[in-house]
Amino acid sequence: MDTLALLNRWQRGFPLVAAPFARIAEIAGGNEQQVLAAYREAQRGGALSRIGGIWAAGAGGAALLCAMAVPEARLANVAARVNTLPGVNHNYEREHHYNLWFVITGRDAPGLHEQLDALEQETGLGMLRLPMQRAYRIDLGFDLRQVGRCRGAVATSVPVPRVAPVDAPLAALVEGGLPLVEAPFADWAQRLAWPEPRVRQTLQRWLDLGTLRRFGVVVRHHELGIAQNAMTVFDVPDDQVDGCGAALARQPGVTLCYRRARAEGWPYNLYCMVHGRDRDAVRTGIAAALDAAGLQQVPHALLFSGRRFKQQGGSYFRHAASEVAHAVA
Repeated sequence: MDTLALLNRWQRGFPLVAAPFARIAEIAGGNEQQVLAAYREAQRGGALSRIGGIWAAGAGGAALLCAMAVPEARLANVAARVNTLPGVNHNYEREHHYNLWFVITGRDAPGLHEQLDALEQETGLGMLRLPMQRAYRIDLGFDLRQVGRCRGAVATSVPVPRVAPVDAPLAALVEGGLPLVEAPFADWAQRLAWPEPRVRQTLQRWLDLGTLRRFGVVVRHHELGIAQNAMTVFDVPDDQVDGCGAALARQPGVTLCYRRARAEGWPYNLYCMVHGRDRDAVRTGIAAALDAAGLQQVPHALLFSGRRFKQQGGSYFRHAASEVAHAVA
């Protein structure tokens, strides 16, 4: 069984049928138990994070990208403290004066700012708080064999419907990941006390409406040899940023591209990410993207990532997860 093919092919378009792993086996060859065994092994080895959903921006709550300038001697300790904050899902070292970057998610912005205020007070360190203003491309489900070729549509500016409160318990399960069993949607249905078709129909509705950007395999790229990535940030005139962002998002190799608010001491408002197997490949991809999008002369900075302190899926529905656990008990 070609595990990489199973990971690559099913990052999107995962079968929303009663026995999805049997359907995958029909398409890939082999049998259901071989497919399940391959996914379980990939999860044990760290390459498979989960099989679940990626929410569209604004579908589930609030999120902030934050950055701190931490003295090197304190970096590991401060990063560990950041990891204890509920909702922190990505926490990286980056090669810059602002050397610790993390994403925090939650039900609403005031709750996030309250946590961040406490962190600043405890550490004695200020931070940049950089809310997203518009997404041009958010798609880490790129081709794992041809890293420079992205798949999936460029994001639109049309607001997406939020998850309804009645559906929040299912959303919590989507964030946690599909159980690797023969009838995973029936497992979710039992935990929710829902009819099994309702689970699959709700997932399909979220995909149709854009609430979910994709549902399928979520990988950890580093474990698959895609060990380098860099964030490039641009200072673009506000009246030009949407056009520049759209052009940049269309470039092969650009996996993430979005507009964020500027901050005091941080003039940048356009961001993109490029991944690769080595730094040269990343630099080449960035240079090609900037050239094609006409951004070579725009003031910008390149921030390669370093240590990963935390990497997991976003968590907007933690409150509903406890409700599911209570119902099962």
